[in-house]
Amino acid sequence: MEIDTPASSSTSPLPYLEHQLSSAPEELKPLWTKIKSTYEKKLWHNLTVVLTEFVFAPGTGPYQIDLFEKFITTIESKINALKLVEIARRVGREYSEPELTLKFLQSLHSRLTSPYPVEATDDNPGTPAPPPPAASAYALSLSSIAYAQLLLGNLDGCKESLDECEKILSEQDTIEPSVNAGYYGVAGDYFKVKADYAPYYKNALLYLACVDTERELSEEDRRSRAHDLCIAALLGETIYNFGELLQHPILQTLVGTEWEWIKDLISSFNSGEIGKFESLANHLANEPILESSISFLRQKICLMALIQTIFARPRDGSSRLMTFQTIGEATRLPVNEVEHLLMKALSLSLIKGSLDQVDGTADISWVQPRVLEGSQLDTLREQLDAWCTSVGKTQEQVETQRRAAQEAVLVQ
Repeated sequence: MEIDTPASSSTSPLPYLEHQLSSAPEELKPLWTKIKSTYEKKLWHNLTVVLTEFVFAPGTGPYQIDLFEKFITTIESKINALKLVEIARRVGREYSEPELTLKFLQSLHSRLTSPYPVEATDDNPGTPAPPPPAASAYALSLSSIAYAQLLLGNLDGCKESLDECEKILSEQDTIEPSVNAGYYGVAGDYFKVKADYAPYYKNALLYLACVDTERELSEEDRRSRAHDLCIAALLGETIYNFGELLQHPILQTLVGTEWEWIKDLISSFNSGEIGKFESLANHLANEPILESSISFLRQKICLMALIQTIFARPRDGSSRLMTFQTIGEATRLPVNEVEHLLMKALSLSLIKGSLDQVDGTADISWVQPRVLEGSQLDTLREQLDAWCTSVGKTQEQVETQRRAAQEAVLVQ
């Protein structure tokens, strides 16, 4: 299928609209009537709203490419640039081949206003950056092109488009959620293809923060994304904070499915429960990528058990020292392997402190912040209560000493 060039602005699209109105199925006639009516009245905002409604309405797929090429291209200068790109992104899905989708999106992109200012020269006074939403429209168009390039296996081209899109977005004061979602969604897919778990995890969570998952994602899509996020969280070499994922509603889509055990596995990592991890390990055979990484997962659960042990230690103020023996019992490691585990945690910036190999102790002064679950919040509350009690006793001791000193002065 060839993509037509934009129609001349002098060509009236009314005959096309009248033909579509007369030949359209009954369920689509109201939409065609609205399009024709708002166009004739030159109500451009209302027309944009109707066109957006049309391309997202069920059953309109076979009409969308013709609608864009024979009608929208003749009035695109009247349409909000960001809405135009959003409409084009939806229309692009109707092409049968990714190559045609890419060609269509690149054609529209070439007609968008560039967001970059032109510097003044001797021959040119220069032009400032255009007002919103030019930059957002340009960035959303780039993310759409990046996705088409990703589908075609052009990873270098996809990364180049994503980098330019990210640069534009970083320079904006305010950005529509749909524009952020466009970037984070494609960036997540790119890192998924590259099997780069930590960046995928970050971008996938940011994408979910920008969309209404219940309205914009199907049940199957939500379940698939929850599964992929769990895999990325488990295999990401720098991911040791699972609370944000556990608190996200999308994870509930795994409940009652064959992948519910992965949700339970994430919970065991978050709380550092080695016993629970071992009880779920027999399920790893159902997920080959996890089964092949069992040694890494065992190291990771030991690190999480270490973090949880440090977090839950008593805050009586007597000492911050922890013995290698205590850590070994909590992580189920031999004492001679505890030092290596602590050094690994220090290298990952999960903890800060110092080790005494001779005495077999660790002085931990800081633990990486993380999102806490209910039971961990209970532990934190108990620690705060103990701290308040300790502070109260200290205050009483200071007050007693003050009174004693005052009385001594009076006696003298």
